[in-house]
Amino acid sequence: MPRSTERRGHWATVRGVTRSNRASIALPTDPDDYVNPDMIVLPTAWMQDDDWLADPEDAVLAVEVISPAEKSREIRDKADWYAVARVPVLLVIDPRKGTWALHTRPDNGAYRDVLPGKFGEAVRLPQPLGIEIATDGFPTYCPPPAPV
Repeated sequence: MPRSTERRGHWATVRGVTRSNRASIALPTDPDDYVNPDMIVLPTAWMQDDDWLADPEDAVLAVEVISPAEKSREIRDKADWYAVARVPVLLVIDPRKGTWALHTRPDNGAYRDVLPGKFGEAVRLPQPLGIEIATDGFPTYCPPPAPV
């Protein structure tokens, strides 16, 4: 493939990912309720649409990065929201603690499987993604406390 074609393909993908990251996910039971994930993976066909509100069944993966001020209850509520919407895979990254949690198999308003991990441990995403995300370079909000 000529280099110019590779570059166009690369930037088209980057633009697509950027546009996808500006999408929100609608709650199927309430069209006025939606969430804005930090990142969302949608099928490439979705990028042809001008809509900003994605159907949850179109979302392959949603990623939420926990902010420094978020409370545990807010985090649980957010995960439950994604499960109610039946988003198949939710990755929650918590730079406060240097941890992540991979939520899969939404059922009846909760995720049946939750795999916890620490920064430095790779996240293996299930199919159809089937990739591994290295987390050893993920920054934390502040350095962890020194052992006592």
